[in-house]
Amino acid sequence: MELAAHEAQDLNELTLSCVNSITNMACFLNQAQDPELKAILQKHLPLHFQDYNMKVEYLSKAEGASGKLAIPDLQPVLQSFTEASASPVPVTPRTSIQQFNDREIATAYLLTLKRAGREYAWAAMEMSHPDIRSFLEHAFCMCSHHAYDVWQWMVKKGYYPLEAAPMSTMNTLGAFYQKVQEPAAVH
Repeated sequence: MELAAHEAQDLNELTLSCVNSITNMACFLNQAQDPELKAILQKHLPLHFQDYNMKVEYLSKAEGASGKLAIPDLQPVLQSFTEASASPVPVTPRTSIQQFNDREIATAYLLTLKRAGREYAWAAMEMSHPDIRSFLEHAFCMCSHHAYDVWQWMVKKGYYPLEAAPMSTMNTLGAFYQKVQEPAAVH
């Protein structure tokens, strides 16, 4: 597949990012103690392999990548989207460690997914080839859905704060914007 120079460079950076994600996930799988966190990592890892392999195909094969990146469905498990079921657990960075704890694993993975998702979205906007643009859009969705799984686990453990916006804030913001009249559909 012929690529523009910036497309090849973006794909290179995104592929290197996948190398980092997969390597970290392999380490995390060996260190995770919580069975639910370990199951999340085990469920996500094959999709990261697929994502990486498709990038390698785009970079190395004349016809581009085969197949379509799988996007997992969102799986809401929280009872509330504005209240945490667990009290927040304070955190302090550890400065001398031999092994990550589950909170550190989840935090590192969540932040990796957020960064990768932003990079996929940004790179997709720059792609001229529709197949690569579509692939990167799917990769963004994969990261977004994986991040949702990890975020929910962290909220359930009290590792990520979640609270409703104050009603006064919602009232202020709600009154600030006025709806626009939408034009009738053009036939």
